[in-house]
Amino acid sequence: MNYFKSFSEDILYSRIKNFEEKALELFKFQAENNKIYKAYLEARKINPSQIDQIQNIPFLPIRFFKDHQVVTGESEIFDQFYSSSGTTGAITSKHYIWSEEFYLKHALNQFEKVYGKITDFHILALLPAYMERPGSSLVSMAEYFIKQSQSIHSGTYLYNHEELLAKLQVLKSDKKKVLLLGVTFALLDIAESGLNFPNMDNLIVMETGGMKGRRKEMIREEVHEVLKSAFHQESIHSEYGMTELMSQAYSIGKGKYTLPDTMHVMLRDVNDPYSWAGRSQGGINIIDLANFHSCAFLETQDLGRFDDHGQLEILGRFDNSDVRGCNLMIN
Repeated sequence: MNYFKSFSEDILYSRIKNFEEKALELFKFQAENNKIYKAYLEARKINPSQIDQIQNIPFLPIRFFKDHQVVTGESEIFDQFYSSSGTTGAITSKHYIWSEEFYLKHALNQFEKVYGKITDFHILALLPAYMERPGSSLVSMAEYFIKQSQSIHSGTYLYNHEELLAKLQVLKSDKKKVLLLGVTFALLDIAESGLNFPNMDNLIVMETGGMKGRRKEMIREEVHEVLKSAFHQESIHSEYGMTELMSQAYSIGKGKYTLPDTMHVMLRDVNDPYSWAGRSQGGINIIDLANFHSCAFLETQDLGRFDDHGQLEILGRFDNSDVRGCNLMIN
């Protein structure tokens, strides 16, 4: 517990100066104290003491969160978890968390590093399906942002599109910025509803990914064109996160993500998960230092690539992957 407190403070107060050094320290700790990760390393006959570069750290397949309590330390101290959205009948992932307070403060820090103070925003969250079930980390984050914005206009919406339109009309000339944060299928539904949205210079439309089987899959460019036209925007912003991660990345347009200082992505070969990609695209492996209480080294089922400026683009998911809420748009 003292280790968790110390590590969380290092993250919240930006005291991590050497990512690789901190990642290797955390790897040694989790290799010894995370029962699932330790068993995985043993099954692969990997000796943690021989790992001296982050490129050599083994990554735990993210599907372990579906069948196991992936925690560092004694499982009895973890009595709260976030769960993935999934589809009807699907087995969902559970991410047991040490402190919801840490997650929310960390999420706010990441947002403000990209967009500025939350009090400069009105937050409008359009998150149907997510808000209709318990345990969504995205809903917890959105509700926290709403509270911290200290705006009487901030709030959540389900399917009340006309009410949301009326709120946008009220705020179109406001001095504060307006963040419309929405799951992708819901933003597309309202964009195609026939409602006439105001042209707002102070509006940011941010999609979080996810069709949840509600709509046919669309490539990112097609989704963004629909949203740009409906909301009269030059670009659509995006948030990349998932239940199994405590950190998020943001894109201010064109689906190019700048990673936060707690996250590092490496691309693996699509045919060999134990080898790195020989080109600029491949399967996404993530180190998230904010996962100090669970497992910080995850082999996801997302596909990505880096552009010439080092920004990450999410391309979609591996074939036959489980349907997830974080991103279903395939290029």
